[in-house]
Amino acid sequence: MVSSEHPQLTGLGRNPAAPQDVLVRLAAHRAARPEISRRPGRLEDAVVEALLTFGDARTALVLRGERVSPAMRRRVAEHPDPAIRDAYTDFVREMVEQGTPLGIDDLEEAYGRPRTVLVGAPNARLRAAVARTWHDRPLSVQVELLADPDPQVRAAATAAGRPGVPPDWRERCLADPATRGHVARHAPLTPDQFTQLMRSGGEEIHGALAENPHLSAKMVARLRDVDDPFVRVAVANSRHVDDATRDRLYALLEAERAEGGLAADFALSWNPAGPDWVRDVPLDERMRYLDSPHRAFRLVLASCDDLPEEAWRRLDEDPDPVVRRAAARRPDTPPDVLERLVRAEGEVFSDRPVLVDHPNYPRHTLPALVDEADPRVRLLALQDPDLPVTALRRLAAADESFLRSGVAKHPNVTDALLEQLLSDPDPHVADNAAANPALRPTRMYRILTDAGL
Repeated sequence: MVSSEHPQLTGLGRNPAAPQDVLVRLAAHRAARPEISRRPGRLEDAVVEALLTFGDARTALVLRGERVSPAMRRRVAEHPDPAIRDAYTDFVREMVEQGTPLGIDDLEEAYGRPRTVLVGAPNARLRAAVARTWHDRPLSVQVELLADPDPQVRAAATAAGRPGVPPDWRERCLADPATRGHVARHAPLTPDQFTQLMRSGGEEIHGALAENPHLSAKMVARLRDVDDPFVRVAVANSRHVDDATRDRLYALLEAERAEGGLAADFALSWNPAGPDWVRDVPLDERMRYLDSPHRAFRLVLASCDDLPEEAWRRLDEDPDPVVRRAAARRPDTPPDVLERLVRAEGEVFSDRPVLVDHPNYPRHTLPALVDEADPRVRLLALQDPDLPVTALRRLAAADESFLRSGVAKHPNVTDALLEQLLSDPDPHVADNAAANPALRPTRMYRILTDAGL
């Protein structure tokens, strides 16, 4: 986490080229310790000792496993302060009590018992944690969890679609308030079960039913008039709905959004019940959705890998940039399509891999992006590790701090540019400059001296 008061120290703490003595001195500063403890790979013994000397239980939390040597693991296990000694165990147990998801391996390590024993632990919160994280549990264990006397355990056991609820347990789980909604969302239902849920269930149950992938056409028809945006989107995306009904439901949602309806806007922007079934129908049937006015259907098409060239051409020219980006991730996207999309839209760095990393992207054109008007596009020039220093200087002088921050992380940055960026008014820029492995050790020592370390 970047420190607004000491960005050079937090950056130096995660600098992969920082020598051992730099990290030992840094460990005395509270802002730098979390960055040191989160460094990838094994920490040297002297660094671990310094973290134990100056840190607290939060620091000791990550000093475990392969991150530290066997000698240091023994050092932590025998530490005279129980807060240090039991930091990881205490953390996991606190997360269990709060209902925060953890991995099953974490539970086994913290409680010192195998999952087969933990599933029968006296603590109901621990049993629920096992139910949430032991995803490949056998049927016998699932039945044990479904019969648990505590509702939070039963709810956790049915929250995911797998391992699911056996057919002979569905009636019992549908009658249980703790599990009814989960079963309605995931399990195959008989007509009578569906009818009973529609009659007795409220908004939450209707939403769960709308996401159920096993519904028949008659069941979907019963949901068409439910006045809930998420149900409408799910029904509109169903394979059992004709085009006219689909268009009507989407039109209702668009009208609600136009009037400022936040629920309709959210339902149209994000909904887990997408038309993924389109991906599995024959190609000639899939092609019907190339002209769909609804983005969700074109987006599923763009994720296929067996479309004809004409289909890809049209998807590359789709009016929606989200669809164009999805289509551009196919293996044989033409270089000019990739470059045109990047120049027009920039990148969405949360989507990995980014388009400039596509094997067909013409990376030799990256330096030319420095001349683009859109700063989001200029940023992509920094994806070239050999970007000339003249271009780096231009970007380091930009008004946009994210461009200066990108220069601070660049492998081709000069000593002079790093010196300039270490004093940048934006803490993130200074932090990234201090974290750059190109920073010389002599400059690292000056940072420590200036901080009194």
